[in-house]
Amino acid sequence: MTQGLFWALVGAGLLIMGLYALIVQAHLLRKVLALNVITSGVFMVLIGLARSDASTPPDPVPQAMVLTGIVVAVAATALALALIERLRALSGRSTLDEAPRD
Repeated sequence: MTQGLFWALVGAGLLIMGLYALIVQAHLLRKVLALNVITSGVFMVLIGLARSDASTPPDPVPQAMVLTGIVVAVAATALALALIERLRALSGRSTLDEAPRD
């Protein structure tokens, strides 16, 4: 097993754990954290598979995709946190559960 394949498998494990947490958790902050774990797993898979063998240099395209993805992930996290804060200010709750009927 090569080093790149090892890190790609670790990234796939992170992706699966993040998907599980995204589905199971009801609290929105935990869902945002799960999305961050998923993106970290995707980044690890891309970087792990960027090198075909030890004698050649890594492919720069996946590295550029990961750098762009990090910027997008930070912006998406900031937007999601702002939306969660706005929802909490308006409704007083931080979950997407059914609101009680008055």
